[in-house]
Parts: sequence; structure tokens; C-alpha cells
Amino acid sequence: MSHDLAKTLTYLAVHLTIGFSVAYLLTGSVAVAGGIALIEPCANAVAFFFHERAWRGDYAAFVRRWFGRDDLRAATDV
Repeated sequence: MSHDLAKTLTYLAVHLTIGFSVAYLLTGSVAVAGGIALIEPCANAVAFFFHERAWRGDYAAFVRRWFGRDDLRAATDV
């Protein structure tokens, strides 16, 4: 397992716990808190993975591959 993936999964576990706790304290509903705790942190974990890659310097190459456009080079290279 890569370092980035392991870091992402541990971050997800912490975020799920915090998300559920805060949502439950605010709503008093286990069902609503569970829904919030599952949806928001999962989306955030995906964003976190790509955020880590961007900070590592892979973002420009990722954008070019994702969109398949070489003209993005000037806009994404720093």
C-alpha cells in the first residue's frame, strides 16, 4: 500500500468519527448523522488524495493527462 493511500485511509477514519460526532450533537439523529458522516468525509478523502499529489508536484501532469490537453501546460506549470 502506498504512503499516500495509507495516509488517506487513516485521515478518512478520523474524519468519519468527527463527522458523525458533530452531526449527532447538532441533530440528535443517528440516521442523519450517519448519512452526513458517510457522504462528506468520503468526498473529502478523495479531494485530500489529489491535494497531496498536487503538493508533491504531480498536479500539472495530472491535469494534462486528465484533460488530455497540452495547451494546459502554460496554465498549470509554475
